[in-house]
Amino acid sequence: MDEAIKLAVIGYPVGQSLSPVIHSHWIEQHDLAGEYKAIEITPSNLKSSIAKLLDKGYRGFNVTIPFKQDIMDLCDGGIDDTARMIGAVNTIIVKDGRLHGTNTDAFGFSESLKLSGASFAKTHALVLGAGGAARAIVYGLKQMGFKKITIVNRTLTTAQEMAEDFAVEALPIEELYAAAKTADVLVNTTSLGMEGQPELNFDVQQLPQHCVVCDIVYKPLYTQLLTDARASGRQTVTGLGMLVHQARLSFLKWFDVMPDDSTELQHKLQQKMHEQKEQAEQKESAA
Repeated sequence: MDEAIKLAVIGYPVGQSLSPVIHSHWIEQHDLAGEYKAIEITPSNLKSSIAKLLDKGYRGFNVTIPFKQDIMDLCDGGIDDTARMIGAVNTIIVKDGRLHGTNTDAFGFSESLKLSGASFAKTHALVLGAGGAARAIVYGLKQMGFKKITIVNRTLTTAQEMAEDFAVEALPIEELYAAAKTADVLVNTTSLGMEGQPELNFDVQQLPQHCVVCDIVYKPLYTQLLTDARASGRQTVTGLGMLVHQARLSFLKWFDVMPDDSTELQHKLQQKMHEQKEQAEQKESAA
């Protein structure tokens, strides 16, 4: 029997990651020799921890907060153009003991939008936020061929710097609703609406009826933004699709197999999220 390919998601914290559910499902589905774990690494120990994992024979990693930028300095095998443009690495492939970095988030978002069943024009995309996730989204939208992309962020200078990198438009928060009136696709890339975070205060009625509303947050699956959009009859895309589709490309890099999203996998993920929510509520009530 082939030796199992050892893989992991690394981050701090990383206990709530759904990546082990996704990759373990595909490893089993395709009858592959592999194992995938969640490994928490203290930020000050990134370099030494990676060295130890390489010594243990790990062949690849998914990288999550807070290491997506810091890991780039350790990629002695190089970083591809996608990761360089996005400015972050979320997937590591280990070859001959060297770390090769790429980023699958843009692919994840694009595939999620394309395969959602939503119909949309590629005329104007409106992106809320200008953090690391926004860079991947803007890159993905550019690759999809959107004619106009507008970034709106509370700190205008941050949005302007990103807009310059990608040759797109940046607007101050005061002009949000003016920009919303022509949006074919709206994407929330901020953490607003996530469990434990304040809600995103956005009036979906300012959007055209045909606008597809996307949120990269997946806990909860339907944020207030998506709930309001659905109630108004607009098409919506949850953040869970981006998570699954970015994982598909990572899996391809490691196993040379492109797995599919499936109803079975979606059921497993929603069950896991339900369990995690229950555990968090129990912990909170016991505190």
